[in-house]
Amino acid sequence: MTSEFNVIKNCAAIILAAGRSSRLGMPKQLLKYQNKNLFQHTIDVAKQSPAQPIIVVLGSNADTILKEIDTSGIYVVKNDDWQSGLASTIRSGIQALQTLDSNIDSAILMVCDQPYVTPDLLNSLQDKQKKTGKRIIASQYGQTIGTPALFHKQFFSQLMNLKGDTGAKKIMMQNTDLLATISFPQGSIDIDTIDDYKALEE
Repeated sequence: MTSEFNVIKNCAAIILAAGRSSRLGMPKQLLKYQNKNLFQHTIDVAKQSPAQPIIVVLGSNADTILKEIDTSGIYVVKNDDWQSGLASTIRSGIQALQTLDSNIDSAILMVCDQPYVTPDLLNSLQDKQKKTGKRIIASQYGQTIGTPALFHKQFFSQLMNLKGDTGAKKIMMQNTDLLATISFPQGSIDIDTIDDYKALEE
């Protein structure tokens, strides 16, 4: 049985997209995918889920990227400290969320280069949370876990305290007793190199 205390009611989405795409040599956010760019695809997926508000965190090439996306229905945050690593982008997103809506009790962290994320997958994260009462719901692919991942607000302070290029997986692994997962086999497919993108196009 899950207690009322453990069941989330209000879930936001935070899309982390501040990186430079150094291995790719161009902003991965703007790679074309299904007649739009990868970033817009991710935003549209979030919009089709119940998650609200939707916060996107930009950093490198922010102004260029902003010109290529539809910003209606989302909140855009610029992380000026993006070069210090992923932790600063997570921190920017959580800070913005807490400023926007103090009633939010959870957030789904997403990245912009997992092309096979769907609204149903995001719904599954929330459904799993309601069934299990667990405070972290992660996506499982291969032998690992990762994004998209839902975090109860009790972890917001820990997410804010991450440093350098450390992502949220550290918190998942430190709290396995509070963790449940959903299956997302295609989650291992992300776009870091030109070869990755060519494989996606094929």
